[in-house]
Amino acid sequence: MKNLNELNFSSMGKYVNTKPRHSESKLQQACVRWFKIQYPKETIFAIPNGGKRNALEAKIMKGEGVLAGVSDLFVMKPSKNYCGLFIEMKTGKNKLSVNQKEFLTIAKSKGYKTAVCYSLDDFAKEVNNYMK
Repeated sequence: MKNLNELNFSSMGKYVNTKPRHSESKLQQACVRWFKIQYPKETIFAIPNGGKRNALEAKIMKGEGVLAGVSDLFVMKPSKNYCGLFIEMKTGKNKLSVNQKEFLTIAKSKGYKTAVCYSLDDFAKEVNNYMK
């Protein structure tokens, strides 16, 4: 397994210095790249709940099943006593919303591991602990 310092994430930019609305996206992209390098045979995917949409798009997506508060990423692998891993990405001083807290509570009660990650190091630690 590669050390975080050995991996090349230069293409992700310096997410800490980008506009706040994109810093979480840059962090999430880096985390997904890291995951795919470390665990190439496993599946991680994004759940695109965030972002600004016009009223029509929002209505369509809600009808398609978009649910406020669902975590940003999901690792589709059972591990230990868990069915899978939901990960909520946050940057800076961003806090969990009421809907996000509620979703994480429900996910835990259904047998899923949950994590909130504020950095690539947080993410790597959570994923490595989960995957072992």
